[in-house]
Amino acid sequence: MKVFLGSIGCRLNQSELEMLAVELRAAGHEIVAVPEQAQAAIVNSCTVTAAAEADSRQLVHRLQRLGVEKIYLTGCWVSVDDHRKNDRVDDAIIISNKEKQSIVKTYFSDTADSQSERSVRIPLPGKAKRTRAFIKVQEGCDYHCTFCITRVARGKSTSRPLEEIIKDVESAVRADVKEVVLTGTQLGGWGRDLLNKKTITYLVNTILERTSIPRVRLSSIEPWDIQQDFYSLLSNPRFCDHLHLPLQSGSASTLKRMGRTMAPIDYLSLLQKIRAVNPDTAITTDIVVGFPGESEEEFTESLHFVANANFAGGHVFRYSPRIGTPAADYSGQIDGLEKRKRNERMREVLQQFAASYRAGFLGKTISVLWERGQKQGKNSWIMEGLSTNYLRVQAESIMNLWNIISPVTLKEDHTKSFIGEIER
Repeated sequence: MKVFLGSIGCRLNQSELEMLAVELRAAGHEIVAVPEQAQAAIVNSCTVTAAAEADSRQLVHRLQRLGVEKIYLTGCWVSVDDHRKNDRVDDAIIISNKEKQSIVKTYFSDTADSQSERSVRIPLPGKAKRTRAFIKVQEGCDYHCTFCITRVARGKSTSRPLEEIIKDVESAVRADVKEVVLTGTQLGGWGRDLLNKKTITYLVNTILERTSIPRVRLSSIEPWDIQQDFYSLLSNPRFCDHLHLPLQSGSASTLKRMGRTMAPIDYLSLLQKIRAVNPDTAITTDIVVGFPGESEEEFTESLHFVANANFAGGHVFRYSPRIGTPAADYSGQIDGLEKRKRNERMREVLQQFAASYRAGFLGKTISVLWERGQKQGKNSWIMEGLSTNYLRVQAESIMNLWNIISPVTLKEDHTKSFIGEIER
């Protein structure tokens, strides 16, 4: 059977689809790049914001319009009770996050199981094709942020066993993958529920010691989950010097209403410790604007904090009420137009300091893992890839360098990407 895999939302969703792809191929099915070729589709949905929910719904509707015979809808959107009853997903087979790992066994086991492909990672085709492999190490969350529905959809923090993770990384190495991205709902919670009570630092160090993977990257980690043992990773050349540390707000009073456990002053201290070890580390973040009760003074406080933090980039979200979370019932809900204005102001500040961070790399030579290439002529390719600190780079090459790491000197900053020159 030809199967299309569609993902909305986080890298954890992408990682889960990669795991399902291995099982589907082992069961004799073919993963196709576009839904037009598919007889069945699996959609890993998201509900973190209203926009993500809308994107999930639109993808299902598109698949229905294209005549895909069977649509299996899973992920966070359909793992919240009131969404399960919603007629917007009529004709799709609903599978909760708890049942997700059994999708192939339950619905795609009509073909004899072939073990030959289980040990080989094959990148997902089409737009999902990446040189990086997303490795799920944990899911669920034990924190209680008042705006977040993910904890409801994913449940308590649960770690994957170390040996399973090592096998996944080794499989990626055999497939000539150059970078793995460790993903989870609460990534820094890995190991706490295991009998030997290990940490995310222990996991990364074990991967680096026991496998030959050239690069290990973290997807997103809560700032308070970074412990003292973590800083040693920052000087390891195989550990990507990019950390995504969600802040959510630079206002102490707003953070308190959000249920966040780190005050702005402590967050700033964390940034200073990281930069003391590796000043070039790219630190990116998430910011929510228009949280219920956020006054103009609180927003200004948040704006100033973000400016002082010198982030290398980040995402700004307008607060989106999620049914089932405490914040949805808070008084002082902010007008949509005001949230839009605050969103624009916060984005401007982030973009300003992202430009400042990028400017520090002009003229420097960095290593780039090429993710895609476009042929321009008989002997010319335009390559595009990422550095360890998440700078997007384009350069001209005489050959297709897909999945190869090259030293590149950065010549021009075009905001969305650098123009570089590959060193010979």
